[in-house]
Amino acid sequence: MGGPTKAFIFPGQGSQSTGMAKALAEAFAPARDVLAEVDDALGRKLSTLMFEGPQEELTLTANAQPALMATSLAAIRVLEAEVGLDIARDAAFVAGHSLGEYSALAAARSIGVADAARLLRLRGEAMQDAVPVGVGAMAALLGVEAEAAAEIAREAALESGGICEVANDNGGGQVVVSGSAGAVDRAIEIAKGRGARRSMLLPVSAPFHCSLMRPAAEKMAAALAEVSFRVPAAPLVANVAAAPVVEPDEIRRLLVAQVTGAVRWRESLVYMAGAGVSAFVECGAGKVLSGLVRRVVEGASGLSVGAPADLDAYRAIV
Repeated sequence: MGGPTKAFIFPGQGSQSTGMAKALAEAFAPARDVLAEVDDALGRKLSTLMFEGPQEELTLTANAQPALMATSLAAIRVLEAEVGLDIARDAAFVAGHSLGEYSALAAARSIGVADAARLLRLRGEAMQDAVPVGVGAMAALLGVEAEAAAEIAREAALESGGICEVANDNGGGQVVVSGSAGAVDRAIEIAKGRGARRSMLLPVSAPFHCSLMRPAAEKMAAALAEVSFRVPAAPLVANVAAAPVVEPDEIRRLLVAQVTGAVRWRESLVYMAGAGVSAFVECGAGKVLSGLVRRVVEGASGLSVGAPADLDAYRAIV
């Protein structure tokens, strides 16, 4: 008999919205317990901001990152309590997009929810502080594959004298570049000349996942060294490796590398599908990742679980 064929995946920044996790918390005690644990860990009522907004404050990096993790873990704990999910038994892998790696690790009980919340608040603050607002930028290049985007980024950096690097290879012809504002602007122009379907600046406050984030990586290395990691209940497919990892020190090292390194999401999905995964369960806010699954992995199903109504759809694939 084969092993599990489901992977549990966790969204990153951009999926946040006012009202996130509210319906889960109103319906299920395990969701309320997760949110209370996050509130206690941060010493503030992040849950109130999640439920009521304002959206502008929720979107701030230091708030959005722990809020997205809290929503993902609320969904996981409800699946455990209501549907009998057991990550060790039911998951071939866990994976998360950028900050979602912390959600994945908490779901697989490699780190505690409180530690994940504190690390993500620090991560958000450190990433915001690494580069003054306006100095860096990120842009989405649509209709461009990863190799072509990397060449565009190299040319833009060379021509502008700044930094431009691939930050996310999301799949389906969706690549994000990050770096110095002038270099990213130049990448947009080059991409348009190379036949990109669309190239546009992203509404972000810092150039994530590029070498300009080195000061943030140094802060995260110090913080992660203080946190106890356990072997996860299911292997983590790490963003920067697009391959599974279970050893705690290696997980810690890759989390540091991820701050400046690219999120190799397309390759991660392809790896998991090649290892036998046929169903990807996105836990938390939004449906971005399950949409990418359908664009990247032919024949795979992508299911989102972020509200009570989603439990029946999950039961149907158990």
